[in-house]
Parts: sequence; C-alpha cells; structure tokens
Amino acid sequence: MWNYRPMNKFLKEFKDRGYFYQCTNEIELSELLDKKSINAYIGFDSTAPSLHVGSLMQIMCLKLLQSHGHRPIVLLGGGTTRIGDPSGKEETRKILSEKQIEQNIKNIQNVFKIFLKTNNPKLKPIFVNNYKWLGKLNYIKFLREIGRHFTINKMLSFDSVKLRLEREQSLSYMEFNYMILQAYDFLELNKNKNCLMQIGGSDQWGNIVNGVELIKRQSGNQTYGLTTPLLTLSSGAKMGKTEKGAIWLDKKMLSPYDYWQFWRNTNDSDVIKFLKMFTDISISEIEKIKQNNINDLKILLANKATEMLHGKKESLNAEKLANSTFKEDSSGKNLPNIKIDKNVINKNIVELVSSISKEISKSEIRRLIKSNGIKIDNRAIVDEKFIIDNELFKKNGFLKLSIGKKKHFKIVN
Repeated sequence: MWNYRPMNKFLKEFKDRGYFYQCTNEIELSELLDKKSINAYIGFDSTAPSLHVGSLMQIMCLKLLQSHGHRPIVLLGGGTTRIGDPSGKEETRKILSEKQIEQNIKNIQNVFKIFLKTNNPKLKPIFVNNYKWLGKLNYIKFLREIGRHFTINKMLSFDSVKLRLEREQSLSYMEFNYMILQAYDFLELNKNKNCLMQIGGSDQWGNIVNGVELIKRQSGNQTYGLTTPLLTLSSGAKMGKTEKGAIWLDKKMLSPYDYWQFWRNTNDSDVIKFLKMFTDISISEIEKIKQNNINDLKILLANKATEMLHGKKESLNAEKLANSTFKEDSSGKNLPNIKIDKNVINKNIVELVSSISKEISKSEIRRLIKSNGIKIDNRAIVDEKFIIDNELFKKNGFLKLSIGKKKHFKIVN
C-alpha cells in the first residue's frame, strides 16, 4: 500500500514562492531534506562589478535554503568567467582581465553578505572561487579522467549549444567546454564541501544533470539538481534590465531611491508574484492581503525589497522622497542625478526625453507633449521644438524632467 508522505517544508515553500521549475529525483530529495541538513550551491560568474536583480531569484533561493536549516555554498566563478557561459547568449562574452575578475568577485561577495546570515557557524555561507581548482588543471589528465564521460552528440543536444548553432552564431571551443567545467565544479564541491545539490536557472538544467551524472560515475555518490524558471516581466522584458540600464544590487551603481522606484513601478499583474519571490513576507500573509489596493501592494513590495538590500532607513527615505517628488510643486532637488549627454544640449525636448527614456518612441513623446504630459520644472512643454539649452540649468543647477505622472528625473549637465 502506498504511504502518503508530506513534501519537505523547504521544497514546499520553494514551490509556493514560484521558484520551482525542475528537479532530479524529487521524492528522494524531499526525504533527504527531512532527514538532515545539507550543503547546496549556486554558481555566479563574475562578469560585472556587481549582480543585478536578474540574479535576485537565485540569491533568494539561497536565503530560503538557509532559513530552512541548510547551508548555502556561493560559487564565484573566477575560473569559468575566464571561459564564458554560452547559455542564453547570442554571442561570445568579452574576455575580462584577471585583475578585473578578482575585483568583481570581491564586490559580488559583499552582496551575499547582505542577504545571507552569518551568525550561525553551521549555516554560515561558504564562499568558493572555482579558479582554485580550474586554474590548476592538467589538460591531458582532465581529458582522460573527466572528458571521457561527455559525448559530443549529447553536448550538441543542449539548448545552450544547439540554439547558437541553429542561428549560425559563433560558438568558440572555449565556450563549448563550459558545461564540462560546470559539471567538474559540482564534482569538486561534492568531494571537498560535501555538497549534495546544485540550484540554477532552467537554462542550466543540462549542465546540472551533467554534474549529477559525473559525480555518480566518479564516486557513486547521489546528488541532486533543482532549477528555477527563467523570469521575465509581464511585458516580456528581461528581469533586471530597464531603459536606464541594469537594476544593480549595489548603491554605488544604483541609488536606493532608483531601486525602490523599480519595484514601485512593477506591472499590476506581477505584484503578487514578486511579493512571493522577492520579499520574506510569509505566503499565508500574502494570501490575506492580495486583494488590497494594488498601489498599496506596490509600495509594500518596494519597501520590503529595498529594506532587504539597503536597510529600513534607506527604504523609508526612498518612500518619502517618492511621495514628495510626485507632488505637483516638487522641485526634484532630492532626486538622484542623471547626467545629460552633451550632444543633447541645444537639441529639442523630444531628443532629451528620448535620451533619458529610451523605451518611448519619438512619436509617443510628441503625443505626450500634445497632451501636456512632458514637463520641465513642473511646467508643461507644449512645443516639440522647445530647445534644451544651458540657460535652463542656471536657476537651480539642474532640471526636473517629468514624463507623465510617474516618471521624474533630476537632469544635470
């Protein structure tokens, strides 16, 4: 007779929050997680000076893992960044200098120290840099011991390779090796850090399964893979990117106010989903409040997400600044500065708005002007030929540009 066994609490919340996509041996993993605390890892390549919100779901997965009594391993890809992951990419990544990669690793590590607790030595995150072992590999030995487990036939079947080839886009031999190196990372972490699970985006599924299979062949150990869905906004845009650039998880690269505004401007249809994914409000509490006024929920999302990264004080300051900025008579002096491109000076208002808000077409800008939707220093601009010259900056040293009712910018030259 089949006995019903409740799903492990971590896996249940992982699903309830919308993180779940695929899992290897899910029932077996659920039973394992009920029996003991495990170590699990996610890898982050160090291609930029910080992470942006496109990586936030993975960070939240590690945070959730830790809250359920398991230990997160953060793999910072000092080695694999030197190669480049082809997954989801249409072209070869730019090769960074070794000095830049090491600096990026230091900066990115600081992001995790904000989200992951460090006061319990048994759950304190383990930081590893895969250059430690990848940098020492003997190529012939690696091919004999690891490469023999991978067939070209199978490697060509993975989406990260297949899609690039189908589009007749260049795929270097260096990138082609990436999936083998990722599998080797999992093997190393299993041997040296007792790592039993890898978590990653759904585009990493093939690479993760390769690692599970490699470990099984090499040592006979059972490990597991868990993936999250690739996340896009309801508009179809990629999570983490806006018309102004990436939404960085670093106040030196993006102000707390701009971070708050990103969440406040969430599309109505994404709000409940994002409250589950990007805050630590309990699922039961979200169910109670989900019928509340949508704008109140957006402010709650913005406050909680900003508080998690930047602290309560910065979150409250951002909300206050937003409230004052949206008043008709606000000067905008407390808004973060946006430096105007010099070639926009002595151009018309359409060119200025287009340079600041690239997702709006020039024809849309002209329609906004006709309906009094574009303002400079709270004054509606009614002529699309209105010139932006240096005289406009003399009174305050900046311009407050308003695009519709929701978007306000402090422009400096």
